[in-house]
Amino acid sequence: MSSASDVRAVADGCAVRVVDREKVAVVTAALPADDKITELAQVFGLLADPGRLRIITALLEGGEMCVCDIAAACGHSESAVSHALRLLRASGVVRARRSGRMAYYRLADSHVRMLLDLALAHVGHQEGEA
Repeated sequence: MSSASDVRAVADGCAVRVVDREKVAVVTAALPADDKITELAQVFGLLADPGRLRIITALLEGGEMCVCDIAAACGHSESAVSHALRLLRASGVVRARRSGRMAYYRLADSHVRMLLDLALAHVGHQEGEA
């Protein structure tokens, strides 16, 4: 093993295994419940798909939009957008409003906007380091 590999191995693990019980207790008490972690993972899973992320970003910029407008803005088929919106609505990321035969979609709340703004800032920060 080369010295660079040795440094990586130590950086990714503990060179000496000593557990700080007090710190572990504080962190364990602060961790969200398992069901909340599962819900959070589902939201991040939804955001991990580029197509759904485009749709969310379109709603972020355009406010309330119908499927036709979202599809045109994102370059996806109306069928694909409709399917993605069903998933996003079921997870509480978007809300729908019916007006006659039309359905208009919007982000469910400002938390989604904050999440995306933070993620975009994070990506921009990483680009600045390269």
